[in-house]
Amino acid sequence: MATVSVMTSSRAQLVELPDDREPPALHARAIDDLRFIRETMANASSFTAFSGWGLALVGVTAVAAGLVARRTEQWQVIWLVDAVLSFGIGALTTTLKARGAKQPLVSGPVRKFALSFAPTILVGALLTTVLMRSGVASVLPGAWLLLYGAGVAAAGAFSVRPIPVMGASFLALGVVALFGPPAWGNALLIAGFGGLHILFGLLIARRYGG
Repeated sequence: MATVSVMTSSRAQLVELPDDREPPALHARAIDDLRFIRETMANASSFTAFSGWGLALVGVTAVAAGLVARRTEQWQVIWLVDAVLSFGIGALTTTLKARGAKQPLVSGPVRKFALSFAPTILVGALLTTVLMRSGVASVLPGAWLLLYGAGVAAAGAFSVRPIPVMGASFLALGVVALFGPPAWGNALLIAGFGGLHILFGLLIARRYGG
């Protein structure tokens, strides 16, 4: 503010006039505040680049894997191959959707989603190795469904609403597989990795743009 002297008929008055010059420190602080607000909003947003079509395609391959697995004693190998294939499909379709929506794959929500999902997948891989070596592969369907459901439910906190619901559905199937007859295992894997992926994949594709 600039102070000037103005003469009136009675006495001189001091009047403060606005000064267009803005202190450099205030300008820099405003830029920092805007940057902080933008980063906070980005980190707080949901991971919306999750591809519904990719999820549905993963479900289709799971149904095919389950139909093949029920005809062979090496059903574990068939499902493990499908798991690797599904990971590739999910990564590719999510990357394509993120690029189309101009959403960075290294943003806060993506990082949180991955860090929440990865530990259960790692535990699942380790348990699979141990259970197969111990000759108790019959519990694998329940373990796979439960661990995958736990990972999806946890990571779903940083994604769109259908994702944690899908995780809870996998958990429910996992409980049935773990305590039900071993003969149900392959059918429940088809219902989970096949049916649930297709159902929620189509739902996400319809509501969240692919």
